[in-house]
Amino acid sequence: MPSLDPQIVRSWITVPAPQFVGGNEVDLLEGGDALFPRMREAIEAAREEVWLATYIFHDDASAVALMDALADAARRGVAVHVVVDGFGAKSTLAQLRERLLPAGVGLEVFRPLERWYAWLQPGQLRRLHHKLCVCDGAVAFVGGINLIDDRLDTRHGWSALPRLDYAVQCRGPLALAVYATARATWARAHLWHGWREGVRQVVHAARPVDETVALLRGLRGGTRLPGGRDLRPMRAAFVVRDNLRQRRAIERSYVEAIRGARHAVDIAVPYFYPGRVFRRVLRHAAHRGVRVRLLLQGKLDYRIAGLAARALYEEMRGHGVHIYEYTPAFLHAKVAVVDESWATVGSSNIDPLSLLLNLEANVVVRDAQFARTLRARFEAALAVSAEVDGKPMRSGWRGWLLRATVAWMANVYLRVAGITGRY
Repeated sequence: MPSLDPQIVRSWITVPAPQFVGGNEVDLLEGGDALFPRMREAIEAAREEVWLATYIFHDDASAVALMDALADAARRGVAVHVVVDGFGAKSTLAQLRERLLPAGVGLEVFRPLERWYAWLQPGQLRRLHHKLCVCDGAVAFVGGINLIDDRLDTRHGWSALPRLDYAVQCRGPLALAVYATARATWARAHLWHGWREGVRQVVHAARPVDETVALLRGLRGGTRLPGGRDLRPMRAAFVVRDNLRQRRAIERSYVEAIRGARHAVDIAVPYFYPGRVFRRVLRHAAHRGVRVRLLLQGKLDYRIAGLAARALYEEMRGHGVHIYEYTPAFLHAKVAVVDESWATVGSSNIDPLSLLLNLEANVVVRDAQFARTLRARFEAALAVSAEVDGKPMRSGWRGWLLRATVAWMANVYLRVAGITGRY
């Protein structure tokens, strides 16, 4: 069989660099109760393509309804492609295959772990953490919400209250960037175990990534979409962290926004253990009078992650950063608002796994109304949270020892994962 054209390979695995474009509609969605009906509606309305990437695709009723919608779309002739993480979806792979493959869904597993020796392969600590869905290149969903009921935790079981989590629904040119990334992620997973035939079957049915990149580049410098649509409202960028050319894109987007902050920085994230540059810009913002608030987990799902975050409490609070712990339910949101018009929603935590290892995806929005909407949800969560009180100390051997221990553990993990250098 002749080899596949390298240009086709590159076009399939290329992820466009982030750039702000206008003309978008971005709606904030809180929890799966808001996201899943919108996603099903978009899948049911799809006529050409559906691309979906997720860390967890569970088998509870909410997730099964989405499986069925994907299968139904494939049966009516829509090209449906799904990629799940080999660790996050390990327990439900059998059911996914049973429901999706007979319908003709192109199901791929990113770094599968179904054999014991898979753990010995390089790169297995780097996981697919995207939560993306895009239909016909026109409507896309991005965020931190896995395909699992909000009240179900895979480690702790069912709870009365849903975890706090967010996603966005996007229309406009931003959806094209999500399309390119979701397709590239699927193709990379396919490449893992012999992908040529699969790509040959679908490459002519999908919009070339080169075409998508060219359109996005054209939009960046202009003010109108083809057909005359105004580009100026709702400027947004789709920012991806991968292990190719955009290793620190999400971290840089945070750092640049915080460096430019004048009034307020509000961040909600479950796993918080940033590197030195990120911590420094937070401290400097607080020193120049910016109100900096962190909303972190109070109800812990992983104790070691909680320990890592709390190792930084003394340092952060000693420089004027306010820390709150969310206790009504599990916190899974990865969102931030800076001043009056910068906001982000996505999958990326602020810890070594997300900032340096995993495949992550965030939407960054520069829009005053969207920032107000997200900040209102942040304030509502803050109102039912507890501020970490007590007199902060700038130093102390116990705090230093705890930070040093966590930093050493993080460095060991990153070196095992193939990342060198200090963190």
